[in-house]
Amino acid sequence: MRLVVGLGNPGPEYADTRHNVGFRVVERLAERHGIRLRRERRFAGLFGDGLANGVAVALLEPHTWMNLSGQAVLAAVDALPIGDLASDLVVVYDDLDLPFGRLRVRPGGGAGGHNGLADIQERLGRNDFPRLRFGVGRPLDATDTADWVLQAFAPDEEAALPDLLMRAVQAATAALCDGIEAAMNAWNGDPPPPPPAG
Repeated sequence: MRLVVGLGNPGPEYADTRHNVGFRVVERLAERHGIRLRRERRFAGLFGDGLANGVAVALLEPHTWMNLSGQAVLAAVDALPIGDLASDLVVVYDDLDLPFGRLRVRPGGGAGGHNGLADIQERLGRNDFPRLRFGVGRPLDATDTADWVLQAFAPDEEAALPDLLMRAVQAATAALCDGIEAAMNAWNGDPPPPPPAG
């Protein structure tokens, strides 16, 4: 079984914020593959399992708050028949250092200042698991980055999100089903430009 974890904060007040884009990707992934997400106390979050292109997958949204995401991930890794974490765990999260909508699939590495990912790495005792970073960009003014990620997307960004989230779903599915190298080659470029208006 392979596990996809989307990072975010629980509660309706955070649902549309930049920091919750990992949740939104996992929710679209569940919709695409007909997987029902439900509360799972063992994993302190929303959880579902099923098939994605014939591959057994589990989906998890930790509801432990972002900075304690590793608590839920460790519980799921310990309980589920996950194979090698270096290929069978994918963590999806927001990234300030990527322009809005750009994707980066990576086989491992540091947390890059992301507290949710850092907590997962600390609790698992390793950082060699794949991740899918979804660019949310940095503020153009003096807004503190901690405040920035807890704000909603701008209206033009929100309008573009459906297509960008679908790209992220396709990238996550590729990482699960085709392997991390294939996903990197296919999805690490810039998103296509929007169609001309009118």
